[in-house]
Amino acid sequence: MTIVHSLQALRKALSGAPAHHPSVAFVPTMGALHHGHISLVAASRQLSPTVVVSIFVNPTQFNDPADFARYPKSLEQDIDMLEAAGTHLLFLPEVATLYPQGTQHLPAYPLGRLEELLEGVHRPGHFQGVCQVVHRLLEAVQPGQLLLGAKDYQQCMVIRQLLQHTTLPTQLHIVPTMREADGLAMSSRNRRLSADGRRQAASIYRTLRWFDSQWPHQPPAVLEAEASRQLLAAGFDSVDYISISHAHTLEPLLQADANEPAVVLAAAFLEGVRLIDNLPLGQQPA
Repeated sequence: MTIVHSLQALRKALSGAPAHHPSVAFVPTMGALHHGHISLVAASRQLSPTVVVSIFVNPTQFNDPADFARYPKSLEQDIDMLEAAGTHLLFLPEVATLYPQGTQHLPAYPLGRLEELLEGVHRPGHFQGVCQVVHRLLEAVQPGQLLLGAKDYQQCMVIRQLLQHTTLPTQLHIVPTMREADGLAMSSRNRRLSADGRRQAASIYRTLRWFDSQWPHQPPAVLEAEASRQLLAAGFDSVDYISISHAHTLEPLLQADANEPAVVLAAAFLEGVRLIDNLPLGQQPA
C-alpha cells in the first residue's frame, strides 16, 4: 500500500489511471477504522482494480469543537487494517492541503430541505462541512466510483445531491450497514462507551426493529413517541429524534403508507456519546 500526503504525490501515484475512470474506487474516512470501513474497501475491490482510501478528520463538519477534539484516532492500527484489506493507496492530507486558504468564508452548497430536517436541524452547518471536504477530496482523487456506508444515511443523500450539483462524473455506491452481533451499527464513536454503555447501545437497533414490525399499522407520530420512550427507558440520556421519513427526500411521513419508500432514522445520546442509526422499513426478514 502506498501512502501519500500531498496532492502532487496523490496525482503522481494515480498517474496511470484516467480521471474519473471506473478503475478507481474511493472510500473517504475520518479514521478510527472498524470492520464497517473495511467492508467498503472489500466492496471497492469488487468494483475497481485501484482502491483509494483517505483518512482526514474534517474540522468544518463539527459544529461542536469538543466533539472534534474527542474524535478517536488510531492511525497505526488503521494503516494495518487497510493494508490487510488490500487498499492500494492511502491519502493522508493535512488541513492546509485541502483548505489552502483556510476554513473561513468557504462556499455554500445548495442543499435545500436537507439542511432543514433531522441532522440538518440538530447539527447546523454539518452538511455544508461534509460537502466542502468531500468535494475537495473528489477533485483530488478523481475517482469513477465513490463508496459510502448506509449507516450515515442522511450524509449519503447529501453527497448524492452534491454529485448532482457539481456534475462530477462519479458513481455513488451505498453499502449496507455493518452491525455487531447484537445489532449495534459499527461506529468509531462506539469505542467511547463504557462496557455497560456498549450493552445499552444495542437498544437503538432493537427499537428500530420494533418500529419496523409496527409499520404501517400505527400512525407515525404514535410510533415515534413510543420509540423515544423505549430508548429513554433503556438508559439513553436523551433523544434528538426518531423519525420516519421518505427514503429519497427525507421529508417526514405524516401518514402511514406502505406504498411510500420509508426509512426510520434515530439520533440519541448515551453516556454523552451521540449515536445515529437508521433502518429501511418493510425490508427486514420476519
